[in-house]
Amino acid sequence: MSGIEENVQLNDMSSNSKDGKLIAINQQPIMECALDILTELVKHRTVTLKAKGDSIPTAVAVANVITENMMRGNSKISDIVVDSESQGNHGPLVSIIEITITKTN
Repeated sequence: MSGIEENVQLNDMSSNSKDGKLIAINQQPIMECALDILTELVKHRTVTLKAKGDSIPTAVAVANVITENMMRGNSKISDIVVDSESQGNHGPLVSIIEITITKTN
């Protein structure tokens, strides 16, 4: 099992639907994560990367590596959602990003 799949299972943010798969991104090597996401993109045609706080730059870099390098012309970023959530009662807000990548061919 790859590192991204382990992180997804630990965070319980993985979900399969008819539209694709939701994958949690943590701070990890960008290329390793991109290869794992690429494998999921081949299986599901649509993958949504979800990252919180300090992991957001990793998710953005992974999405760019996949769409601009690995699958240039065969994939696109179809949606980006930016949000924030509280860390408990009156706790600080943490930023969240969801980047949806779709295989076009």
